Amino acid sequence: MTPPVLACSGIDKHFGALKVLNAVDFAVASGEAVGIVGPNGAGKTTLFGVLAGAIPPSGGSVRYGGVDLTGTGAAARCRSGIARTHQVPRPFLGMSVFENTMTAAQFGAGLSGRAAADCAAEALERTALLHHANRPAAALGLLDRKRLELARALATCPRVILLDEIGGGLTEAELGLLIALIGKLKGDGLTIVWIEHILHALLKVIDRLVCMSAGTVIAEGHPDAVMADPEVRRAYLGGAVA
Repeated sequence: MTPPVLACSGIDKHFGALKVLNAVDFAVASGEAVGIVGPNGAGKTTLFGVLAGAIPPSGGSVRYGGVDLTGTGAAARCRSGIARTHQVPRPFLGMSVFENTMTAAQFGAGLSGRAAADCAAEALERTALLHHANRPAAALGLLDRKRLELARALATCPRVILLDEIGGGLTEAELGLLIALIGKLKGDGLTIVWIEHILHALLKVIDRLVCMSAGTVIAEGHPDAVMADPEVRRAYLGGAVA
């Protein structure tokens, strides 16, 4: 049986006395798109940090393609094929769009010379940013900064991409363009794990939905079934369920 492309088992995370993740089990199959929802403080972004290697877990393990990566950091995981975006785009503002993406190809994927340049250009083309290649990143609007965040992740040659609330702050029209882009990446075979508060955007792309609350997974499965779960409705939507 083929192992999940990315999985964690029994993940705990404590910050002092504060327990943020509690025995989290999570797995995603190759080519699958999984959405993660939950109220603020549920532990979603902390889980991403653990999966990406930016935050060491207090307990449990992370496996990628069946290989234990628990003790490796973010740089090694990026080289292995795990990329992520952040809620607030983090471009190098003093660089051009192309230079930002080229840097990701060089330091994220370990490419150099023509191979890095070709990888950067392909990432910009896939995210509809190639015509902005020579613009300063500081001159981009929010949608294009989010596209650049995605392009930089793609330039690391990932097998799995972790999207952290990439739809936040966009207009409905802009969000539609971003949904179409993420849907195309899924169609190209990229494995996607997407945290998002904008539920209707998420549901247009994902195959499976996971709901977290208070540092634990409380439901997962088909999106319709998860959103109909009374516990999910109490935790995520708030209030009593009739």
